[in-house]
Amino acid sequence: KAMRNHSVVSEFIVLGLSADPQIQALLFVLFFVIYILTLMGNLMLLLVIRVDSQLHNPMYFFLGQLSFLDLCHSSVTVPKLLENLLSEKKTISFEGCMAQVFFVFATGGTESCLLAVMAYDRYVAISSPLLYGQMMNRKLCMGLVWGSWGLAFTDALINILVALNLDFCEAQNIHHFSCELPSLYPLSCSDVSASFTALLCSSLLHFFGNFLLIFFSYVCIFFTILSISSTAGRSKAFSTCSSHLTAVSFFYGSGLLRYLMPNSGSAQEFICSLQYSVITPMLNPLFYSLKNKEVKAAVRKVL
Repeated sequence: KAMRNHSVVSEFIVLGLSADPQIQALLFVLFFVIYILTLMGNLMLLLVIRVDSQLHNPMYFFLGQLSFLDLCHSSVTVPKLLENLLSEKKTISFEGCMAQVFFVFATGGTESCLLAVMAYDRYVAISSPLLYGQMMNRKLCMGLVWGSWGLAFTDALINILVALNLDFCEAQNIHHFSCELPSLYPLSCSDVSASFTALLCSSLLHFFGNFLLIFFSYVCIFFTILSISSTAGRSKAFSTCSSHLTAVSFFYGSGLLRYLMPNSGSAQEFICSLQYSVITPMLNPLFYSLKNKEVKAAVRKVL
């Protein structure tokens, strides 16, 4: 009870994407298929990277981490979304809701850091191909991954501790398909400014900070590619970056819009949230396997 402070509300009602039972049934089938594809695609990529010794280099080590993260990120929201689409009640407990807020933040934040790490990895691979193995050694790679997890979890912890001071008195209806801080602010009967400020600061530091790192990495990559004399060398360098750039634009485009948009329960808001929490984890393995000859060859071997 202490955790709940003096909130009267013990559970929330997640209104989800539609009130029409037939549409809910269709959405259930759609999201169930997406979730199964997400699990299969990411587990397949993890297996392939583990089994094929040719993929034992930093780029694929980070890709394996991204696949693991995508499994975690989609599993935070999709199973509960599927349950709510089938059930009459559509409730989530106060603790369950706060746990979901925390893990959405933590896994999303880690993915943001990891995409920045992967951009740096591409920069080193293209600018110093002969020293790549030495520069991106196992110790550094592990440090960058653990740093990404540590930073994101600290960030999530700060945000959730501030959010736990919010009071929820009567309003219970979350106009969304999952618990995220922007969706909870309109329901609070206490001052949300401290939590909103914490969210804004961490979004700016975490997401914009990482986005700037990615941007600068790609500026450096671009100038390095321009200095490559052979056309074949240039196109190879570009192709190693295309999968990562696609993943970055999908994740950042929707994530930033969601957290910077005023909370209105609009269709655009739902689409942005669905894109980074449901669609992108399914598409990431495709981006990396369809555009990558080594991964395609490894998948054929495994199958």
